[in-house]
Amino acid sequence: MRIDWTALPKAVTKEVAARAGGSHITPAMTGDHAEIAATVTGTTGKVFVKAAHTDFGVRSLRFELRVSEAVCGAHLPAVEWHFEAAGWLVVGFEHCDGPHADLSPASPDLDLLAEALTVLGETPAPDVPLFTPKARLGFEHPAMGGNTLVHTDLGPANLIVTPHGLRIVDWAMAARAAPWVELAMLTQWLISAGHTPQQAEQWLARHPAWGLTDPEALDYFATKSAEKWASKSTGSTAAWVRDLAAWTSQWAAYRCRTGRTA
Repeated sequence: MRIDWTALPKAVTKEVAARAGGSHITPAMTGDHAEIAATVTGTTGKVFVKAAHTDFGVRSLRFELRVSEAVCGAHLPAVEWHFEAAGWLVVGFEHCDGPHADLSPASPDLDLLAEALTVLGETPAPDVPLFTPKARLGFEHPAMGGNTLVHTDLGPANLIVTPHGLRIVDWAMAARAAPWVELAMLTQWLISAGHTPQQAEQWLARHPAWGLTDPEALDYFATKSAEKWASKSTGSTAAWVRDLAAWTSQWAAYRCRTGRTA
């Protein structure tokens, strides 16, 4: 759960200020993997700082740190620095200025995302512990296995359109899987942005990995995703859970009707 910057020990805030050359704090408005997430502005510019001290928070942030350090790519924010103090793990990431990506039909941001997906689809998973498809999604299929780096959560909140191109943030749930898994997980977000399931699949079909995937595997993925989120929505009042249940259900119903890729 996100907490206020003022909850940090002085040893931590002093170290951050020393590294950033100041400490004007602007809390992040989205995300919850780290207890602290904020833009820190100082004489050296801006840096995005995440900090955690609970067991889960530290594990998650350390995972993201390892992935970010191991993967060199234009679409990943660089790690500026990190340290541990007073029981806290603190990481300073490259600050990404810009709006979140618009994934609606005909949006120019889709071209930026397509470029990023091409790069990611060719990025081997780094030699660090990563989620398996089963561990990340709760279900598995033989075709989901692979050795590609998969972000697994390319919703608009994790896509920032900067003057230097698209940046993909929050790698706390990265997995090692087949490249089509990333595309399949993107379907729900395209539907959320106004695409019909058919339009979403037509857009995804520009990527070779989609066309090379067995339609049965896509059917299985869509059905299991819908079942998972339908189950979660029965015991949750969170709007985002109900939304994901609705979007994945639309895709699964479409694949059931068509029985093929678009």
